[in-house]
Amino acid sequence: MRLGLALGYWGRGPNPAHLELARTAEELGYHSVWTAEAWGSDAFTPLTWIAAHTSRIRLGTAVAQMAARTPTATAMHALTLDHLSGGRMMLGLGLSGPQVVEGWYGRPFPSSPLTATREYVDVIRQVLRREGPVELDGRFHAHPYAGADGSGLGKPLKAITHPLRPDIPVLLGAEGPKNIAQTTRIADGWLPLYWSPTRTGVYEASLTELREGFLVAPMVRAQVCDDLAEGLLPVKAMLGFYIGGMGHAARNFHADLMARMGYEDAARRIQELFLAGRREEAVLAVPDAFADEISLVGPRQRIAERLELWRKGPVTDLLVTSPDPLTLRTLAELNS
Repeated sequence: MRLGLALGYWGRGPNPAHLELARTAEELGYHSVWTAEAWGSDAFTPLTWIAAHTSRIRLGTAVAQMAARTPTATAMHALTLDHLSGGRMMLGLGLSGPQVVEGWYGRPFPSSPLTATREYVDVIRQVLRREGPVELDGRFHAHPYAGADGSGLGKPLKAITHPLRPDIPVLLGAEGPKNIAQTTRIADGWLPLYWSPTRTGVYEASLTELREGFLVAPMVRAQVCDDLAEGLLPVKAMLGFYIGGMGHAARNFHADLMARMGYEDAARRIQELFLAGRREEAVLAVPDAFADEISLVGPRQRIAERLELWRKGPVTDLLVTSPDPLTLRTLAELNS
């Protein structure tokens, strides 16, 4: 099981510690570093900055949002950064949800998310393979554009730039059972948002077609500390925001996933509190047990014991979220 560093997206502004954390991770032998985007900073620019200040560590987006760019634009980002970094790019993509797609990007959320995702990946693969002009008779990502409101003058095009690698790894952030199952068929890896090493059965039916070399790379909040309750607070804050606020009350993929993992009543209560403006209460309503099983928090020996649980399942890459160099070093030592 390899280690990665997950930096996420910026909050109010850029985090001045991120570059040094990435350098530390590279020195410690971490395999990869990952950036993200929501509705503020983008995923590719910080990753390019990190690429310029490192030499070996792989560079991933976890995740770049599909609604933010056409698939050809995303492929352009990926092949450009892959060239500039000497072949270190890993492209992680996510569909996001209706609130973000329609509220932030001003686009309709696809009526068939599975089809839209499949077409998006197909176009990216065509660009990177560069075997011919990009052509797809697609429902959501037709190339050339064939809508009635178009000029009808669209021409199939092939990338001017020759990709450094035609097989840049494409990973998908997927939460629903059907989406996860499709991910195992069309992508090179899966980026689970919440992973519990004690509840792998939640995903078992979706992972029946895992092939050799397929990456399973969940994110995990980690913190070496003596006070478990205090160490879990950042995990609960994250869960309170995602379960409560990252989606509509009637359609929140994160809350649905928490429910499938056995915490349905808690998930609905968190939503109720968050949407009522009682955010602190929503965070406190996150069960310690749930926050604990999807994270690695506590004294060194406790983390060492729990890390063994993560090794026993299908996880190939553990993407660590931690602002603490000591925690990054401890995990590197325990995983060696």
